[in-house]
Amino acid sequence: GRHHNITSHSDTPEKSTMAIMKKALLLALAASSASAFAFSPRANVGKSVQTFNGVPPVVGKQFAKTAPSTSLALSSSGGAAAVEEEDSGSDLADTLKTGSYFALWYLFNIGYNIYNKKALNAVAYPWTIATIQMATGILYFLPLWLTGLRKAPKLSLDDLKTLFPIALCHTGVHVGAVIALGAGAVSFAHIVKASEPVVTCGANALLLGEVLPAKVYATLLPIIGGVAIASMKELSFTMLALGSAMLSNVSSSLRGVLSKKTMSGKQIGENLDAQNLYAVLTAMSTVLLIPMCLAVEGTGFFPAFKAAVDTGDFTTKSLSILMALSGATYYLYNEVAFLALGKVNPVTHAVGNTIKRVVIIVASVIAFKTPMSTGSIIGSTIAILGTLLYSLAMNSVKK
Repeated sequence: GRHHNITSHSDTPEKSTMAIMKKALLLALAASSASAFAFSPRANVGKSVQTFNGVPPVVGKQFAKTAPSTSLALSSSGGAAAVEEEDSGSDLADTLKTGSYFALWYLFNIGYNIYNKKALNAVAYPWTIATIQMATGILYFLPLWLTGLRKAPKLSLDDLKTLFPIALCHTGVHVGAVIALGAGAVSFAHIVKASEPVVTCGANALLLGEVLPAKVYATLLPIIGGVAIASMKELSFTMLALGSAMLSNVSSSLRGVLSKKTMSGKQIGENLDAQNLYAVLTAMSTVLLIPMCLAVEGTGFFPAFKAAVDTGDFTTKSLSILMALSGATYYLYNEVAFLALGKVNPVTHAVGNTIKRVVIIVASVIAFKTPMSTGSIIGSTIAILGTLLYSLAMNSVKK
């Protein structure tokens, strides 16, 4: 087994989460600068790929230098336009903002994946945990609305009807992911979720009638192949993990397509910006989830929670804090992701998502010492490279 070197440095489990978060932060920084090259709509693709392979010089002093290119590359206005606009300060500030959204998105996401898996390991009730995480968001935005720090949205019944399908998708994304993360290794769930561009292409073709050139579809093959190899060689493979991760993919693609469709045309309600849209979806999903989770799992969560405390691994307080942290990081990473989606096109977003998965796979292997088989490493690498090719192909089409 060549893969043992990944798991060899097993520290004690109590090794402070801070150390993990530090590693995660570095990874997030490296990834957000590296993603500059993946997103970059420039012509010299060959050059940017070389730089992409040599990521190390990015961290540290270089980071200051790459920041403008990160922000430029993340700018949704495409290559030539972006170059001309570099002079205007406000535009640079805007693109820097986008870059920081991406970095925060990665950071909160790594935090969420670690807290969520720890919570699921302690109490194996994914539906209930998904509901708690969804409901935690309400504690964040309700006070903001009530105090008037953020304008509360005013929605009619018709508006809610329009948003209902998006809320359903939103619920599917979350429940699917939580079940998948509980059913197998974190790394495996994300390898499957990396195939999202495939689903997005399908959803765009079916719902928006968007047909893309053959070369874009060709890049989907390594994604599918890589996920297949990784699935075959995955040590913790279960159909449940595969199926629920795919449910999450389909829901996510549909949510992206529907929200773009819904958001672009008409004004819905009052004060419904990206953050409020996400808040409203969270509230609607919570309402949907409560009956669903009671139907599936009943109230089994509470005795299981008590049992987890009785084993002595957790106190009631520490386990509650863990659940709350998983909910808070879930809400924050999604809010930031929505802000990022508002700034870039859905494809860039899908790619940002995939690079984020690489970071999470690495972070979770470090945090949970999950061994990955050589086949799984090869498969996930192929899938992730496929996503990179997909993004470059999409960029050349958009020019």
